[in-house]
Amino acid sequence: MLVGVSLGTRERLRASAALEELAQLAESAGARVVESVLQERPRRDAATLIGRGKVEELKRLCDETAADLVVFDDELSPAQQRNLEERLERKTLDRTQLILDIFARRARTREGRLQVELAQLEYLLPRLAGKGVLLSRLGGGIGTRGPGETKLETDRRRIRQRIQVIRREIERVRRERHTRREARSRREVPVVALVGYTNAGKSTLFNGLTRAEAVVSDQLFMTLDPLVRAVRLGGGREFLLVDTVGFIQKLPHALVAAFRATLEEVTEADLLLHVVDASTPGVEEREAAVGAVLREIGAAERPQLLVLNKVDLAPGGRAAALRVSALTGEGMAGLVAAIASRLELLPLRVRLRFRSVDRGRIAAVYASGRVLGHVEDGGYVELEAELPGRLVERYREHVQ
Repeated sequence: MLVGVSLGTRERLRASAALEELAQLAESAGARVVESVLQERPRRDAATLIGRGKVEELKRLCDETAADLVVFDDELSPAQQRNLEERLERKTLDRTQLILDIFARRARTREGRLQVELAQLEYLLPRLAGKGVLLSRLGGGIGTRGPGETKLETDRRRIRQRIQVIRREIERVRRERHTRREARSRREVPVVALVGYTNAGKSTLFNGLTRAEAVVSDQLFMTLDPLVRAVRLGGGREFLLVDTVGFIQKLPHALVAAFRATLEEVTEADLLLHVVDASTPGVEEREAAVGAVLREIGAAERPQLLVLNKVDLAPGGRAAALRVSALTGEGMAGLVAAIASRLELLPLRVRLRFRSVDRGRIAAVYASGRVLGHVEDGGYVELEAELPGRLVERYREHVQ
C-alpha cells in the first residue's frame, strides 16, 4: 500500500508523480503494489502525517487488499512511524527506508555495502525507542536488508561504535581513491563523469562509449558502485569515463553523505555529462533534483554538457542539448566530438625539435600523440606530430 500527501490542489500533480515514482521504487525492491492512496490536506498531521480518520480508512483498505506493508512517500518521524505501525498493525516504511533497502540489494563491492550500512544505521539510530530495544519486531523482507537483522538487534552504544568503524573504513577508501585520482592526474588523462536521474540511461550510454558491459535494467538504482573505463579516440587521445549512482527526488541526505567518497569522482571530474531521459514527463523537475544533489556535494560548478538520451522515443527537444540514443547509436559520434572539443582533445599538427639525448620527451610524444614524421639531424630530432590540444602547451619550447 502506497500513501502520498498533497498539501493543497496545486501540489496534487507533483504529489501524484512522486507516488508513481514510489511505485517504481517499491517494485524495484521486490514488492507488488496493490493500491495507492493520495490524500489532500492543508498540513501534515504531527502524530500520523495523515490524521486519525485517514489512518482508520487506510487500515480498512489494507485489510480488504491483504496489503502487509505500507510505504509513505514522505519521511516519517520516529513517533509517526511508531503510531502508524501500532494503528495499522502492519510494517510501515517511508521513502527513505525504501531507497536504503534498494541500495542494500544493489551494492556489490565492499565499499558500496559499507556506505549503505552507514546510511541505514544513521537513519536507524534516532528511531530506537531506548537503549537495548530490539528490532526483531520488524521481521524480514523489505526494509530490513543490508546490515542484516542480527546486526540491527543491538543497542545505541553498539550502533554508534559500528558507525565509527564504518566511517574510518570509508575514510580509508576515500584516501585510496584520492591516490588513484592523483595517479590519473599525473598521466594527464581527463575524466568525464556521467550524472543524471536514476534510469536516465547512463549505463547504456557508458556501454556505448566504452564498449563495456555494465548491467542495464529498467529497475531503479542498478548502478551503485562507480565504474571507470577508458575511451580511446585514436592518435593517443583518450579520456576516462565514470558511471555513477543515479540521483532521485527526495534523495535521503544520509545517503548523499554516506556516498561522498564515491561521489568525489563527480566533484573531481574535468567534465560532467548530465544525462536526461527525454522520453519521460517532468524532465525539468528531474533536472532540478540532479542539480540539487550536485550543489550538495560541491559539484554544481563543474563544466557540464547536457545530453538528451532516448530521443528515439521522444522526437523534438532543446536545441542547446546534445540529442542521442544510447540504445540505437543515434548522435553518439556528435557526442564524442563534443566531449573531445570541451576537453581539448582535438588533434593539432605541430613540428617539434628535441636534442637527440632527450629520449624521454621524444618517447612521450610517441605515447601521447600520432607521429607523422621523424628526422634526425646533427644531434637533434625533428618530429611532425598530431597532439591533443591540451598537451601542446607542454611542448611549447620545442615547437618550430
